[in-house]
Amino acid sequence: MDSSIIADRRRLRRKLGFWRIVAVLLIVALGLAAYYFLLGDAGTRRPHVAHVTISGLITDDDELLERLGKIEKDDAVKAVIVSISSPGGTTYGGERIFQAIRAISAKKPVVSDVRTLAASAGYMIATAGDMIIAGDSSITGSIGVIFQYPQIKPLLDKLGVSMEEIKSSPLKAEPSPFHPASEEAKAMINTMIIDSYGWFVDLVADRRKLPRDEVLKLADGTIFTGRQALKAKLIDQIGGNTEIRAYLATRKIDKDLPEIDWDKKSNTPFFLAGAASQILTLLGYGDLARSQDPTGILPQKLLLDGLVSVWQVGHD
Repeated sequence: MDSSIIADRRRLRRKLGFWRIVAVLLIVALGLAAYYFLLGDAGTRRPHVAHVTISGLITDDDELLERLGKIEKDDAVKAVIVSISSPGGTTYGGERIFQAIRAISAKKPVVSDVRTLAASAGYMIATAGDMIIAGDSSITGSIGVIFQYPQIKPLLDKLGVSMEEIKSSPLKAEPSPFHPASEEAKAMINTMIIDSYGWFVDLVADRRKLPRDEVLKLADGTIFTGRQALKAKLIDQIGGNTEIRAYLATRKIDKDLPEIDWDKKSNTPFFLAGAASQILTLLGYGDLARSQDPTGILPQKLLLDGLVSVWQVGHD
């Protein structure tokens, strides 16, 4: 074959390759432009129902609180669905999220959607909604507060290691992992726990409109299925998305109003898949486009400090 023909073919391949790359980049750019139009500043100005997912161990989450603050102030958000799948976490973290959701509820309807598990601080957050809906087999309850600390003195004794300390007063830095807590230290911790426990009980009594004595009977750490929780008046209804939208309709929220996820956006390559999923949802194909948060495949190893409202904190 003539060398000039071979050279022409190579030039043609290079040109085709260049234009293929340009075409791919153009498609990506158009996709991102559509995403930002529908879900960015232009998208969030469209009237919609905001959906927030709270999952895993609950901590003092500044990013989540900031997101809830934006939802509160966004006039385009006509209602909020908070889906909860959590065993609980720090009492303070649950308290701050509870307060943020209550601030939203003062301006627009909020539904708490209890998924597989919403116990302890997870249930605390659920009570912030105007309506709590759970599945028949959802797990909820576990109303209470605990304080845990490690004790490594037996191990140190086996190793022949001791820890000496000089402190300003007997209760300073108590409890310590290096020696058993004194009766005074246990009393101090118990007083703190009882105070927070009383606050939790009062919160449930107020939000669920139940007598405090009745809540105290439920607040012994017991967990409940959705059916049991309904009988105990800890939730309002058994159901799912159909029941959620039916309730919102009673609050004058159009059933056809689109639902937009206000979940934490990922900066990973999964971002484009999430963007495509959101666009399909707005176009009415949400069932075909439910994407999973890639961070969900990662193990969650968290150290919870302070008072804890959590069910089965020591288990993976």
